[in-house]
Formats: sequence, C-alpha cells, structure tokens
Amino acid sequence: MSDDSQRPIIVKKIKKGGGGHHGGAWKIAYADFVTAMMAFFLLMWLLGSTAKGDLKGIADYFKNPLKVALSGGSGSGDATSLVPGGGEDLSRTSGQVKRGDLPRQRAMNVNTDRAKREAQMLQDLKQRVEKLVEKKDSLKQFKNQLLIDMTAEGLRIQIVDEKNRPMFDSGSADMKSYAAEIIHEIAALLNEVPNRISLSGHTDATPFSGGDRGYSNWELSADRANASRRELIAGGIKDDKIIRVVGLAAATPFDTADIYNPINRRISITVLNAETEQNIVRESGKVMEAKAFVDANKPGAEGETPAAKFANEPADKQPPGH
Repeated sequence: MSDDSQRPIIVKKIKKGGGGHHGGAWKIAYADFVTAMMAFFLLMWLLGSTAKGDLKGIADYFKNPLKVALSGGSGSGDATSLVPGGGEDLSRTSGQVKRGDLPRQRAMNVNTDRAKREAQMLQDLKQRVEKLVEKKDSLKQFKNQLLIDMTAEGLRIQIVDEKNRPMFDSGSADMKSYAAEIIHEIAALLNEVPNRISLSGHTDATPFSGGDRGYSNWELSADRANASRRELIAGGIKDDKIIRVVGLAAATPFDTADIYNPINRRISITVLNAETEQNIVRESGKVMEAKAFVDANKPGAEGETPAAKFANEPADKQPPGH
C-alpha cells in the first residue's frame, strides 16, 4: 500500500466568464431602455401638439393604409406627405391633398364661413322686418303688400300693388304717401347692415297709353325705381349704399299666370350678398372701360377718330416706341 503523502497534488483552476459588474452587457440593455423612453416621450409630445384632425388622419391611415393610399389621388405616396399615401391635410377622411392645394382649400373654407355668417345676418334682418310689420300699426295694414324672401342675390323685400291700393298714381312715378312711409321704415332697418342695395321697378303688361311719345313701361318702371331710391335716401340711407337702380317693365312678372295682375306692379328692394355685389362692381368696371374706349374713339369734328388720327400722324410726331 503506497503512502498517501507520495501522491501528486492536483490544483483545479476555474475560470469565470467575463460578465459581472465589470462586463458590457448591461450597457446594451440600458441603451435600449433609454432609446425606448426617448421614443415614448417623443410620441407623447407629438400626441400633445397634434390637432384632432391630424390624429384622426393618422388613425385612419393605420386602420386602412391601402384605402388612404388609393383615395389620395396624385398626392398619394408623395415625398412631402407626413405619412405614406397621404398629403398634409390629415383631417380629410377621403384621401389627402397636395401641398399646393392647401392655400386654395383654406381660402374656400374662409369664403364658406363668410357666406354662412352673411346668410345668417340676412336671415336675422328678414325676421326683424317681419316683426316690424307685425308690430307697427302703420305697416300692419299693408302686410299683404309686403313680400319678403331670400334669393340667390340676397334678401328681397317687394312692395306690391293691390287693386284698390296702388303705390303710385296711374301712369305716374309720383309715390303715394303711405308707400313712402313703408320705405322710410324699411330704410331704418337697412342701415343696420353693411350690405349694399339694389332697386328694381316693375309694371304689369298693360301697355302704357299716356305721356310723351316713346314713353313706355320701361321708362315708367325706371322712374318708379328712382322714386323709391329718393324715398330710401329720405329715410336715412346713404346714396352710395345703393349700387343699382333698374326698370324692368313687365319682363319679370310676379304672377306669370296673369301678366296683367296688379301684383306685378311692384318695387323690389334687394339687400345684396357679397358675391352679387362683387359681380355687379366687376361688370360695372367692364362697362366703364368699354364706355371710355368708345368715348376716346368718337369721330372728331373732321369725322376722324382719335385712334385713326394718331395712326395717320407722321412718325416724328408720334411718341417713342410707336
């Protein structure tokens, strides 16, 4: 039996891994955590600073991205889009718009809002006129002769004739006193709105038999419209608030079934909306330009127009460049 003291001594060395608190694995995990927190706070900031319409647009996109991409038109997939398949206006549910469409869309929205406010203002004015007629004894008796409605041009107030209660003397532009009183009362209300006014005179289809040669229902209706303009001014309306005064004779009868009905003899006062007023001003400008052109080219004393005279001038007398 051998002596235990003679056995060789074996030493085992165990090598541990390179982890622990001195390793680098925890740094990777911490970096991932910091990145996730940064993304989370960035998401919170975006959600807090984004409009509800944009949030809805983003939500709609992620619910059905293919639908948004297909309905986005030429703006779909644009590099300027906030999300693929969209534009910048994420509040639109039926696709998006391109960058160039945004100013036009905003202008349309502003015009729509302005038109709504104006329509409401004219509707309020209509109600005030109706209440005035109901409340005031001097107007209540003429209730059947006052027709108030909304048209494409604005609020229209029509004062019509009754068989036994005409506004004017027969074949004349001299207004009855009670008709003038009606117009004075209406003028006070019209001053409360900034809109400008159009006046038109109408007759029935009965041919005009009296007066000077060539004087017809056209002249009579225009004279009656002007008489109404004077009464509006007497009631407090400023002259520049009235933008149009026309005589239409029997061209637009109120009662189309009976063009000889006395109700066709009427005065129409229209409180114009902004669109109609702009159209009238625009057309008036074109008429004035045309008139100036005609006046500038009227033949002179020698029968030669200014343009022809200029063309016939010697070259040394013409301005440079001509």
